[in-house]
This record gives sequence, C-alpha cells and structure tokens, in this order.
Amino acid sequence: MGQGERDLRLDFLRGLGQWMIFVDHIPGNFLAWLTLRNYGFCDAAEFFVFISGYSIGFAYAPAIRNGEFVAAIKRLWTRAAQLYVVHIFLFLFFTAQVARAARRFDNPMYKDQFNVAQFLANPDVMIQQALLLKYKPVNLDVLPLYIVFVVAAPLILWGLSRRPHVTLVCSFVLYIASRSLGWNLPSFPDGHWYFNPFCWQFLFVFGIWAGFGNGPKIRGFVTSWPNQLLCWTIVVVALVIVISWNVESMYGLVPDAVGKLLYPIDKTTLAPVRLLHFLALLGIVIKLLPPDLPALRSKGMHPIILCGQRSLPVFCLGVILSFTAHWMLVQISDSELMQLFVSVAGIALLVGAAWLATWYRSLPTLVSTVPVTVPVEEDEGTSGTDARAAGTAQPLPLAGEVGPAERSEAGTGGGSALRESQNQ
Repeated sequence: MGQGERDLRLDFLRGLGQWMIFVDHIPGNFLAWLTLRNYGFCDAAEFFVFISGYSIGFAYAPAIRNGEFVAAIKRLWTRAAQLYVVHIFLFLFFTAQVARAARRFDNPMYKDQFNVAQFLANPDVMIQQALLLKYKPVNLDVLPLYIVFVVAAPLILWGLSRRPHVTLVCSFVLYIASRSLGWNLPSFPDGHWYFNPFCWQFLFVFGIWAGFGNGPKIRGFVTSWPNQLLCWTIVVVALVIVISWNVESMYGLVPDAVGKLLYPIDKTTLAPVRLLHFLALLGIVIKLLPPDLPALRSKGMHPIILCGQRSLPVFCLGVILSFTAHWMLVQISDSELMQLFVSVAGIALLVGAAWLATWYRSLPTLVSTVPVTVPVEEDEGTSGTDARAAGTAQPLPLAGEVGPAERSEAGTGGGSALRESQNQ
C-alpha cells in the first residue's frame, strides 16, 4: 500500500465498530450478544480511539515532515471546530427526541434513563454546561473525547516528529499517573467524564505513533509466532473468563479469586486488562488482515467499509436510531423478532446514509472566482493582462474543494490521505 492510498482495513474496522456501537446502544437487545464486549474485556471504543489516532498520524505525517506544521494545525483545529458544531446539533436533536418521546408516551423513564431530565428542568444552566462539554446525555460521550484529542493532536504530532518513542513513553506515564492520582475532567452537575481523556489519550497517541510510520517497523515483531501465541493466549483466556461470568451454566469455571484480581475492569480509566486485551486483539487483526487482502475490495464488505468511510454521519444517525429502536421495543413490543427487525433496519439505514453521503460528495462543486482584492482603479500604463494578474488572486476553494495549499500537500504524497482523514 503506497503513501496516500486509503487503508481499507481502517474503514472495515471503523464500519464494523459503528454497527456494534449501534446494536450495543439499544437496551435489552439480544443481538448485543454478537458484539465484542461480550467476549472479552474491551469493546469497539478502544478500536475507535486507536483508529482515529492512526488515521491522523498516517494522513498528517507527510505534511509534518515537509515543514507544513502550521497548515496541519489549521486543518486539525478546523476539523475540531466542525466536530464541536456537529456535537452540539446532535445534542439538541437527541435531547428533543428523548423529551418528545417522554411526553408523547407519558413515560418519564426516558428522561431519567438518558440523562436529559436535568436539562429539561433547567435548560438555561444546562445548555451552558453542554456548550462547555461538561454536560452530556447518555451515548454522547465519544465525540467530546474525540474533539479534545483532535485539538491536542498538533502537540502530539510535534513531539512525534522529534522524539517519537519519548513522546509515546510520556503518554504512557500520563496514563499511569492519571489512573493513580484520579485526574479527569469534571462533568456537570457532578462526577467526571465517562471517558477519562488523560487515560484514553494513550490509545490515541499510540495510534498516531503507529500511523506516523512506526507501525511498519514493528510489524515483523507483531506478526511473529511467539507474539501471536501470546496474543491468542490472552484473547482465549479473556474469552473463557467473560463467558464464565455471563453464561449461567459456566458459573464457577473460573475461581472467584481471578475475578477479585481483575475487578474493577473500569472503562472510564481504561483498565489495564482492557488495554492488554485490545493490544492482543490488535496483534491478531494485523496478522489476519494484511493491507492487500482481496476480500476488503469485495462487494460483501462494501456496506461495512462504506460506513467506516463516512463514520461521522453514520455515528450521529446511529445515536438517533438507537433511541428510536429503544422506544419501539418499549412501546410496541420487545420480542426477539422485533429486536431483530429494529437492529437490521437500523443497520440498513446506516448503510443508506453512508451511501448517500458518499454520493453527495461525488457531486461537482462550484468554483468561486471572486478575487481576494479588487483594485480601485487601473493605471493607464498597465496592460490588460497585467491588470488582471494584479487584481485577481487564486480562486478561493469552497468547502470540500481542493485549494492551492491542498494541491501543494498532494504534491508531497500526503494530500490524498489528508483529505480522506477530513471526510470521516
């Protein structure tokens, strides 16, 4: 896979993760037993954070190496601003959806279950806290975490461009320190962020470190048989332990002392067993999914990959659809057939939204020819050609269009990857 070429493995894993997140967000859904969280210590969240970091490292490495650090900062912070706006709109839409369901069905459970009761009781206070990312309803914790990481990405890229291994070690030290000292960002009215950014940043930094060019350097070690044996051992042991906790017929298979040793398997602070399980799974995935795997380009994989390539609109729609599926199960029927219907229909709608977003991006874009500066008057001695050259600057690129700076980046071999990273 050449530089600037899209890595379909990332899209596949990201799309599969989107499907799992949607299914997991439907309370009481029996199809959730098919997702990762029931067969080990980690879930799709770890893969999402790592892949997000890897995509940034892979996309921005050429620009950083060519000295275009300021341009990289501009694009990253622009992206962070876009994500912030998307989060606020999603927050308002989701809150309105929950409030309407609670009123329409005369069921206040919805407001309490999804943490919007306080917002409806004190909207003036809570909207301010929501704008500060301190108040978040249920299922809206991931985007604020990603926004913080994208804002911090230039600092991480700067460190990796100078001392990559030292930067990774410093990230791990911060992970250990935040777990030991209880560092976290505050939530409102009390508590802390569900995803502790000081802990989860290690997965993000590790992803950028790998995407920055260090991943191929350790591929030989990752795919070696001793490491694969270790990874499979960790995954199988985790599988046996979790199944012994979840399947009644297997209760007692694992001694209680093991559970006491492992608990609490905290998601907020990214418990070490979650991190270890994720790293083992990652090693196996790298071995089983080489970049040139023909199956990734097959028609059967296309719906999953399409959802991975348009992960932002797919995630937002998934949040809305998961609550819609929930109230349908509560108000209409919670039978297994109904659970299957809302899950399959929801995934079909996610694929449709991804296809629609891809089609929309393929439409032609109008190019603006408005000059940056317009001369007040033209000197008599200036020829027509010179006047036009003096008065008209390069056309301004519209949103989503490639402008002069981006063309320069494309010339370095990294522009394609940069644009793809902005499309997620």
